[in-house]
Amino acid sequence: MRNPQTTTLLPGEDFLARHVAEIIAPRSLHITGTIVATATISVGRAYGYECTVDDGTGRLDIVYLGRRAVAGLRTGVRIAVEGRAGLRGDRPVVWNPRYRLEPESGADSARPLAAKDRRPEHHEAREIVEAVGHFRIYLGAAAGVGKTCAMLQEGHRRAHRGRDVVIGFVESHGRPVTEAKTAGLEIIPRKTVEYRGATFEEMDLDAILARHPEIALVDELAHTNVPGSGRNDKRWQDIRELLAADIDVITTVNIQHLESIADTVERITGVAVRERVPDTVVRQAGQIELVDSSPEQLRRRMVHGNIYPTESVQHALSHFFRTDNLTALRELTLRFLADETDEELVEALQQTETQALWETAERILVGVTAAPGTDAVIRRACRMAARFKADLHLVHVVTGDARPSADDGIGSLKQLGHDVGAQWTQIRADDPAQALMEFARQRQITQIVLGPSQRSRWQELLSRGSRVKRISRLASAAGIDVHIIARSQPPLVPKEPPCYEAAGRRVDSDR
Repeated sequence: MRNPQTTTLLPGEDFLARHVAEIIAPRSLHITGTIVATATISVGRAYGYECTVDDGTGRLDIVYLGRRAVAGLRTGVRIAVEGRAGLRGDRPVVWNPRYRLEPESGADSARPLAAKDRRPEHHEAREIVEAVGHFRIYLGAAAGVGKTCAMLQEGHRRAHRGRDVVIGFVESHGRPVTEAKTAGLEIIPRKTVEYRGATFEEMDLDAILARHPEIALVDELAHTNVPGSGRNDKRWQDIRELLAADIDVITTVNIQHLESIADTVERITGVAVRERVPDTVVRQAGQIELVDSSPEQLRRRMVHGNIYPTESVQHALSHFFRTDNLTALRELTLRFLADETDEELVEALQQTETQALWETAERILVGVTAAPGTDAVIRRACRMAARFKADLHLVHVVTGDARPSADDGIGSLKQLGHDVGAQWTQIRADDPAQALMEFARQRQITQIVLGPSQRSRWQELLSRGSRVKRISRLASAAGIDVHIIARSQPPLVPKEPPCYEAAGRRVDSDR
């Protein structure tokens, strides 16, 4: 499971260590040295790229999680590294740092940079670049926290450093402050689309691909495209094409749009979450940055008309933007980020050899049936897997001669499993409990998640007793933990298709 670097937009910097000998972890550092060794390391199903840097006073390990290699970083190259150091054994280590490639000996560092030299791969690039910035997400608890402004500020920062930055799509929602921050950045014209007698504006994916900038700013990751506007239904699919074309993407999303969290938000707020993005898309980000704001500050912004139009303010304040809702959303956001940090992985790596596989990884199995509420069990298991940094397996056992039908719901559960990043397995067996346990032994499962039995006592007596109890007994003997998750009823909120309004703006109560 991918573990992106997570940071918060909070100021503060302690004393910078300029030499390896000065490092007393944890401490921020800015060190220049020569790479004396490199290696691709394995950590369970994950991997990383490790370099050892020598500055003459000592050696520093730098590790990029989720990368098999980093452009330009090889033995003999001089680099400047910025980050925050920890300790692994007796040697300092820094995870996913920013870096700058230094000129080779004798190079003319005063020579102006050509356009091609501004790429971070070039040996004479003089600007600090984000080593994990190929796909960056600004994450917020709700609309109005400042995600779009943060994205635009990052775009300006990179443009000032010589990077080729364009605005692929920014939705200002009529906010003057947001619109003002687009000034000075190239904007790719939007595509105009006719739909059901109205005119809309959407991102022109093909125009961005043809322009092929280094970096594209694309707002609202979970956005649903107007039918007929392009080949993809969702904006995250457009972004996937940009990334595949080697275009860096910076985007924004609110916590309620994540597939594994959306149903929880619906129960908390009573508002339907119509637009969702697979967790796997978010976890592919190289960097997730939290843009935070207190519930009280958000409500003040709402009252001042800085989030929604004046006519929508009162309804929003009494529904989605209630203080208790915003507090819960903020808590969900912080918990998600806490689950996605590298801290637990780093602690494990610090206790092991860097070349060794991480043998202590958790592996979670979910027994999937067509019973109502199984989707909620899968989402809950997904959150558990994220918390434990665990592999997630969904196993559906087909008994006897039964044949899966199109209306039994298994197909949608399989798609949900794909969206949350789980591995799907279907087994045919006469004894589901024994089949699940055999799978668990083969895959070294450490935890099993089940929904409660929905069969009557009479049905259980006719079929060897409760399957849940049998699995629990077998798992206990095998040393595997079992979690019984209640199948919650679906929230009583309206399920409506995305609604649009002319001029390319879309009004969503959950945006």
